[in-house]
Amino acid sequence: MNELPIPTLPLSPARRSRAALHRPHHGQPAAPGGAISATWARHQDEVREAQRLRYQVFAGEMGARLDARIAGHDIDLFDEYCEHLIVRELESGQVIGTYRVLTPAQARRVGSLYSDTEFDLVRLRALRERMVELGRSCVHPNHRNGGVIMTLWGALGAFMVRNDLDVMIGCASIPMLHNGIVSGDVAASIWRQLRETHLAPVEDQVRPRLPLPVEALDGCLPVEPPPLIKGYLRLGAKVLGPPAWDPDFNSADLPLMMRLSDLPARYRKHFLGD
Repeated sequence: MNELPIPTLPLSPARRSRAALHRPHHGQPAAPGGAISATWARHQDEVREAQRLRYQVFAGEMGARLDARIAGHDIDLFDEYCEHLIVRELESGQVIGTYRVLTPAQARRVGSLYSDTEFDLVRLRALRERMVELGRSCVHPNHRNGGVIMTLWGALGAFMVRNDLDVMIGCASIPMLHNGIVSGDVAASIWRQLRETHLAPVEDQVRPRLPLPVEALDGCLPVEPPPLIKGYLRLGAKVLGPPAWDPDFNSADLPLMMRLSDLPARYRKHFLGD
């Protein structure tokens, strides 16, 4: 596989219009509240903006313990190998959403995926040459209306098609803080639900390196998965196994995988242009 160019080509802006809200299109979906644009970071200062947003969400909201090399920034060793997708509010210029993407070529350079640190991915070894890892997804709290994440997903779909990649993998976090109490019961309950409805076939299943002790937790709570996980499942994602416990991020992480071939027909034109 040819190594991907870094940075990738910029993406067209997504602008809010009444017509755009009611028809599928090949550009990025619009978000209520104004014009937004999705672009790939080209300079370090743009990456720093994404890292500041990540710190605000992960440390400020979720209580993650981050080893911040730069105050107020979430930075780890994978960042310099990743491409960083950002959504910016055009009127203010503020970065309001981000993903980082680790391509197969860059994963070889860094030596692993981030997901390798949480799960034994040996059963996925045959997929690695066409598999990208998505991570550090977050949206500014004032913009969690669905439009930003749809814009991110549209950009990711175009990226996958443009570079002949067809599998996405990542760790989807379930906060351990629920109703003011730190507990794994919510994650255990969500895992119990999803293993009955969205579990991947055995040949794709993985094992956590630090398992959340789901059998010792109350897995019968009437809770729903977080909106981001529900969105992935609507797009055809599968759960690859039980959650890992991430004490630094104060979360339980579910391993998810989505193949573009599993994308439901109603979403294919929207995200892939089919």
